[in-house]
Amino acid sequence: MELGYLGAGIGASIAVLGAGLGIGKLASAALEAMGRQPEAAGPIRTAMIIAAALIEGVAFFALVVCILLAVKA
Repeated sequence: MELGYLGAGIGASIAVLGAGLGIGKLASAALEAMGRQPEAAGPIRTAMIIAAALIEGVAFFALVVCILLAVKA
C-alpha cells in the first residue's frame, strides 16, 4: 500500500523536474535567439509560448496519472 504512494510521489517529482528543465532550456534558447535577431522576437516568443504550453500539458497529464495511482493504491 505504501509503495504505491512512494511510486506516485517519485513519478510526480520526475515529471515536475523534467518539465522545469524543459521550460528552462526552451526559454534560454528563445532568449538567446531574440538577442541574436531582435527583429524576429515576435514569432520566436509565439513559438516559445506554444512549446511551453505543450510541455506544461504533458507534465500536468503525468501528474494526473501519478495522483490516480496514489488514489488507487
